[in-house]
Amino acid sequence: MKTLSPDFVKELLDAIDRIQAFPTSVQNILKLARDNTSAPRDLVDVIQRDPIVTIKVLRVVNSAYYSLPRQLTSIEHAVVFLGFNTIKNLALSLAALSLAPGQLRGVLDNKAYLHHSMATAAIARRLGARFPAIDANDFFIAGLLHDFGKVVLAQVMPAQFRKALEYALWHEVSLHSALIEITGIDQSEVGAMLLEHWRFPAELVDGIRHQYARNDNAPTLSVCIQAANQICKHAGVDFAANDKPQVFSAPMEQVFGGTLETVMESLGDMAEVLQSAMHFSDL
Repeated sequence: MKTLSPDFVKELLDAIDRIQAFPTSVQNILKLARDNTSAPRDLVDVIQRDPIVTIKVLRVVNSAYYSLPRQLTSIEHAVVFLGFNTIKNLALSLAALSLAPGQLRGVLDNKAYLHHSMATAAIARRLGARFPAIDANDFFIAGLLHDFGKVVLAQVMPAQFRKALEYALWHEVSLHSALIEITGIDQSEVGAMLLEHWRFPAELVDGIRHQYARNDNAPTLSVCIQAANQICKHAGVDFAANDKPQVFSAPMEQVFGGTLETVMESLGDMAEVLQSAMHFSDL
C-alpha cells in the first residue's frame, strides 16, 4: 500500500478545492475551526446566514438519530444543547457529504452513499453509548464520514475508481480492497488526511484512519465505525457492490461482548433509524 507523499497530498487537496468550492458559510466555519479565539456566537452567526446549512443541521439534530427530548428550532439552541464543536463538525460533515458524485456507472450513487453514511452514523452513535468516556456525537460524525475517502477518490481518480469497481465485481471483493489493489491507496487514509486538513479533532481523524484495523490496538471510535458499517451491510444498507457483511473479529467480539448477530439484537428495532436515513438521501 502506498504511503501518501507530500506531493500527492498537495495534489489531492488542490483537486478537492477544484471539484466543488464550499459555500462561503462553510469556508467561514473552516476559518473558525482554525481560530482558537472563536466563540459559539461566531459559529451561530455564520450558520444562520446560510438558510441551506441551517436547515440541514437542524434536520439532523431533530431526527431520530439524536432522539432529543424536544425539537430545537434554532442554531443557537443547537449549539447550547449539543455544543460548539458538535455543531461545527456536523456542519462541516454535511458540506463534505455534498461532494458525492451523482452517479458512477450505476454502481455508486450519491443517494445510496448518503443513506449508508447516515445509517452508519446513527448506529455508531448507539453503539458509542456503551463507551461513556467518549462524546456520543463523535461516534455520529465518524460514522457519517467513514467512507468519505472513497468519494474523494471517485472524484479525483475517476478512471482508476471505475477499474476498482469492476475489479470488486469480478473478483467478489469489497470496494475498499479493490481500491487498494488498483490504486495502492487506502481510502481511509485519504479521508483521515482531509479531515486533518479541515481541523477535525485528532480522535475523529484517528477513528477514520484505523477503521479497518481488526486488532486489540484499534481506537474505540474505529471499532464502533467498523461494527456499525457491518450492521448496515447486514441490513442491506450499502452503496457498493460486493461489500458484504463480515463477522466480527475476535477483538471486536470482546469489545462488544458478542457476535455481529447478538449485537444487532441488542440494538433493538432499528427500522425507524434506517427509515430516517433514507429520508436524508437528498442532503
